[in-house]
Amino acid sequence: MEENLKQQPTDTLRIAIYGPESTGKTTLAKQLADHFETVWAPEFARDYLQQKFDDAGAICEPEDLMPIAIGQTQLENDALLTANRFIFSDTCLMVTKVYSEIYYNFCDPILDKAARKHKYDLFFLTDIDVPWEKDDLRDRPDDRGYMFDKFKSALIENNKPYITLSGNPETRLQKAITIINDLVRNKEMGFSSYDFVQMYNHDVQIDAIRKQLDIFKSGIAKSILERAATKNDGILKLSETEFEQYARDFDTRKSNLKLMKFVPASGAASRMFKFLSEFLNDFDIENETINAYINHKNASNLTVFLAGMEKFPFFEKVDQKLREVHPKFNSWESDRKNYMFITMMLSGQYFDFCNKPKGILPFHKYTTHTATPIEEHLNESAFYASSNGHSHLHFTISETHQLQFEKIIENVKEKVEKQSGTRISIDYTYQKKGTDTIAVDLENRPFRFDDGRLFFRPGGHGALIENLNNLDADIVFIKNIDNVIQNHIESIALYKKALAGVLTELQQKVFEYLKQIEKGEIKAEDIDAIIAFAQTKLNISVIEDFTKYALEYKIEYIREILNRPIRVCGMVKNEGEPGGGPFWVRDLKGNISLQIVEASQIDQNNPEQAAILASSTHFNPVDLVCATRNYKGEPFDLRQFVDPKSGFIVQKTKNGKDIKAYELPGLWNGAMAKWITIFVEVPLMTFNPVKTVNDLLKFAHQPQ
Repeated sequence: MEENLKQQPTDTLRIAIYGPESTGKTTLAKQLADHFETVWAPEFARDYLQQKFDDAGAICEPEDLMPIAIGQTQLENDALLTANRFIFSDTCLMVTKVYSEIYYNFCDPILDKAARKHKYDLFFLTDIDVPWEKDDLRDRPDDRGYMFDKFKSALIENNKPYITLSGNPETRLQKAITIINDLVRNKEMGFSSYDFVQMYNHDVQIDAIRKQLDIFKSGIAKSILERAATKNDGILKLSETEFEQYARDFDTRKSNLKLMKFVPASGAASRMFKFLSEFLNDFDIENETINAYINHKNASNLTVFLAGMEKFPFFEKVDQKLREVHPKFNSWESDRKNYMFITMMLSGQYFDFCNKPKGILPFHKYTTHTATPIEEHLNESAFYASSNGHSHLHFTISETHQLQFEKIIENVKEKVEKQSGTRISIDYTYQKKGTDTIAVDLENRPFRFDDGRLFFRPGGHGALIENLNNLDADIVFIKNIDNVIQNHIESIALYKKALAGVLTELQQKVFEYLKQIEKGEIKAEDIDAIIAFAQTKLNISVIEDFTKYALEYKIEYIREILNRPIRVCGMVKNEGEPGGGPFWVRDLKGNISLQIVEASQIDQNNPEQAAILASSTHFNPVDLVCATRNYKGEPFDLRQFVDPKSGFIVQKTKNGKDIKAYELPGLWNGAMAKWITIFVEVPLMTFNPVKTVNDLLKFAHQPQ
């Protein structure tokens, strides 16, 4: 009997259409067979049980299940003889097994074994969102949810690769066709059906995986620096009077604009407290002193932390809780007090600062309360990212942190709105799972966990170009969650509005030229002025052969270089902070453009490139104002302006094993590589990031 339940071996891709009664399995199997010009295996039980009902009015009984299983297997094996690349099975032995367990609370061991053993390249689990249709054999119209859950559980328990199909018949068909075509490409790349389902559920596209694997094999070319951007050579230097004028100009124009502040805020604060975590891991409270630890570890950060401990905005709360939990606190020597203070700060049982997002941590102490970065961004948003009494603030966050953000905003929003006279609308997005990238081992093979799963990791802040792309705004201010200030918010607002003033002034001129092009108003005598504007005001390098072009091609070239999103980026003088800087960069076609380049993108073994890096005078503080609509008021597709070759390959460890990971082109690096770019020098006071907890001791974060 077991011999009659064996599947015939084949290279044909087997697709099982699987699900409870009246969920469109037969319709879909026929449609897919027609589309792919192949055969389908019908449901044997349908004809078998209908005949039994017609002959004697009898329904299915336990002794019918084995003949049904044998018949179904035979139909599939026969269909394989004429199959073309695919075979679509309208049901399978797993369906018979599930029905047996539901109706009779039992499944014949031989049938059970065969159902588990039968392999399909993919199961389509048909959803119950289609109308239930009555016939002689269907009997559970009121148990559809229960039945669906049972069928789904069987796939999970037996580790079958499946994807759920929902929607009307046409929607299901088109979705299934796309999935099957992607499955084929997946197989051609050497991935399994389980890999494919994991990719599908992660919303990762197979083409993206292919490109990432190619990048691991071929590597990423280093950026070719032409020279550092400096004042009057790529960096605009404004006087204080000019800053004030540009800010006033922006205030005049903004009533017709929808403004938004965009704050990347998804990261946890673990790096802020890294040196303290290391201290807790390495320090032996019973056998050494903190001073001895500092000396042999050269832990200068710990010295600074302890010296300024009482100035931290969270000191009083941690100290109070420490004394509550440990009544003998006052009798401890200073080392134990300090050790236990740090322990309570980082302990998951108490404050758990390491695992919280930066945005919700206490940053600034005022006379009446302690403020988080979230509150400070609300304050800033009202000051410079508002028009017509309305400000829009957008946070990109981890989904697990949203409730914590909402709780803080609920407590402070009304206060900020009242103080500023501005209504603040707040929304959130998450970094899309589909932007995660595949990790590989050092041989460039996909890294796998012990259970065989692939490892996808976040693609870095460059993934946020997708979030930025979906914003509904004319002007977007971008600033990191930790770059806030306790004092001088009016000055910060002045410089932000001035950057927006520079942007809107240039944008007006760009739009004027593009509208003239659209109307056919550009004449030969206009070309030189437009090109001079592009070169001197927009930092656009024009191709050498431009003068040889016919007029119509000159106009088309101008349209192409001007019809782009625009960013104006504040730049501060370089004082040794780690991170990217402004450079003139030459691409592989010889085109030169302004870019923000990270040190890791530069070949520092090349003496010329290293010398250019060393000559850099400015630093990128992530202080951007962006215009993301075209001259018609339509949003650009920002994904079209990314340089896909400017990502990063980084080495990490996972589960104790070395891996390589790919990070997408950075949001303000390669993700904006093809934007019109303007750099403006801004005062150092505008850059106040909190990279480590000790940064909270700096002037900008202390009460004055």
